[in-house]
Amino acid sequence: MKKQILIVWVLVVLAVPGRASGAAPTAVVPGNGPAGYNDALSYLAAATSDNQTTQGTISSEAVPTRVETNQPAWESRIALGLTATAGNSDSALVTGNFQTHKKAPWDEWTLGMEGAYGEVSSVKNNETLHGFIQYNHLFSERWYGYARADALHDGIADVTYRLTFSPGVGYYFIKDAETSLAGESGPAILYEKLDDEYHLFPTLRLAERFEHKFDGHARLWQNVEFLPPFNSPRDFLVNAEIGVETPLTKYFSLQTYVQDNYANHPASGRKANDVKLVSALAIKF
Repeated sequence: MKKQILIVWVLVVLAVPGRASGAAPTAVVPGNGPAGYNDALSYLAAATSDNQTTQGTISSEAVPTRVETNQPAWESRIALGLTATAGNSDSALVTGNFQTHKKAPWDEWTLGMEGAYGEVSSVKNNETLHGFIQYNHLFSERWYGYARADALHDGIADVTYRLTFSPGVGYYFIKDAETSLAGESGPAILYEKLDDEYHLFPTLRLAERFEHKFDGHARLWQNVEFLPPFNSPRDFLVNAEIGVETPLTKYFSLQTYVQDNYANHPASGRKANDVKLVSALAIKF
C-alpha cells in the first residue's frame, strides 16, 4: 500500500512541471538547443526587431522635407496718359512710363523708363525719353553702396543725349513697411551732346528719395537730384519729381505727378526750366 502511494506522488510531481510549462506563453523560438538557449534567441530576435523599428522611425523622421522659400519678386508698373484737344487749337500729348524694382535682404534693383511726345497745331512741343538703372547693396540695415546710370534725350531742349554714371553711398534715414527716406551722395561722370556740342565733365551727385504708403493703398513719392560739375558749379542740373498714386482696383491705379527739369546753363535760345504735369492710368503686375 505504501509502495503504491509513493508511486502516485512521484507521478504527480512529474506532471505538475509539465502542466506549468504547457500553460506558459509560447514565445520560445523553436530550436534543437535547450530551453534557455531558445529563450535567449527569442530575446535577441525581439530586441533586434525593436531596434530596426526604432531606427526606421528615426530615419523616416530625420529625412529633411523641402521647404519653400519666399524669393523676392519684381514689382512692376506701366502707366499711360493721353491728352488731346480739337477746335480752335489742335493738340495731343502722349506720356508713358515703366518702372520695376526688386528688394532682397541685401540687394535692391530699380529700373525705369519714361517718354512723352506732344504736338500743338502740328508743331512738336514735347519730345523726351529717359531711362535709368540703379543697384543698391546694403552694408547694414541703413547704409548701402549704389551704382546708377541715366540716359536722357530731350528734343525740345536740344539735348541730343545726356549720359550720367554715378557710384556712391546712401543712407536710409527712415526705413519701415510704410515710409522710406534715403539720401545719396557720390561722384559722377556726365557726357552729353547739347546744342550740337559735346561735353564731358566730372560732377557731384546729391540725391534724396522719399516714399510713403497710406495703409497700403495710396502712395506718395518725391525725389530730387542735384548735379553740380566740379569744374563749373554754375552749370548745375536739378531733376525733381513729386506725385501720388491712388488705387482703383487691385491692378489698376491713377497716377498724378509733376516733373521739373532745371538746367542752369541750357542750350542757346532755350529756357532753363521744363515743368510737366502728368495724369496716367497705371497697371501693376
